[in-house]
Amino acid sequence: MTSRLAQVSGHLSNTHGRGLLAGEVAIITGAGQGIGKSAALLFAKEGAKVVASDIDEKKLAAVVDEIKAAGGDAIGVAGDVGADEFPKTIVDATIKAYGKINHIINNAGFTFDKMLHTTPDETWDIIIKIHVRAPFRLIRQAAPYFRVKPEARENRSIVNVSSTSGLHGNVGQANYAAAKSAVLGLTKTIAKEWGPYGVRANTVAFGLIHTRLTAAKEGGATIEIDGKKVALGVPGARPQTAEPDANAYPFIPLRRGGTADEAAASVLLYALLTILLREHL
Repeated sequence: MTSRLAQVSGHLSNTHGRGLLAGEVAIITGAGQGIGKSAALLFAKEGAKVVASDIDEKKLAAVVDEIKAAGGDAIGVAGDVGADEFPKTIVDATIKAYGKINHIINNAGFTFDKMLHTTPDETWDIIIKIHVRAPFRLIRQAAPYFRVKPEARENRSIVNVSSTSGLHGNVGQANYAAAKSAVLGLTKTIAKEWGPYGVRANTVAFGLIHTRLTAAKEGGATIEIDGKKVALGVPGARPQTAEPDANAYPFIPLRRGGTADEAAASVLLYALLTILLREHL
């Protein structure tokens, strides 16, 4: 098995010397930190032209600079994915810079946890807006660049980030669980409607990935929404450990949480499926 993997790796490296996504264009939201940042760096490393977006303009600029410093190609489009004008702004910027779109990675989001009986309407609405409405509106805006004639087709994919909270529910996350469950239905519908155009649509439902959303709330991480600061994190969450800990994570087979880089690699996989299948993997 090891020798076969080495053979495949060598074959892919020789065939795709400029990267597995060379010449392709990827929009990645929430790219200023966490999974989105790791995905932006990884896609750029594989040759993609990255259109990175984040609500934090300073962090976004740092990611774009890091990509360029490593020899990659990227632009940043700062903004709130939930804003009415955002989909047109980022799609127009992408087409102006690169002329096409191959991949959309809907990763932007945050949690706003409360017990169901204490969740006000605005706390429910903002999570649905960011995790469901925003991805839908971006994908709809990009439709002309995905629903193309056979002669114009290339490797194209949409990856919507979900969560195990959307699969199983989670205490204190009625809003987030409902939103991430809705992402599954949206993704399946895209696959059925746009599959005939050669577009793949997939969801990655992450469990524990160590980011600011899963760090201890006592750490004080916040995000500003509509002028209000929202506390991020999980009360009393265990810190990330370098080694597996069966006592800390007895229900995770690896006995540890995942890293943002590991999560980004799984997102990359779904952007590569056409290439991998072509190589008879």
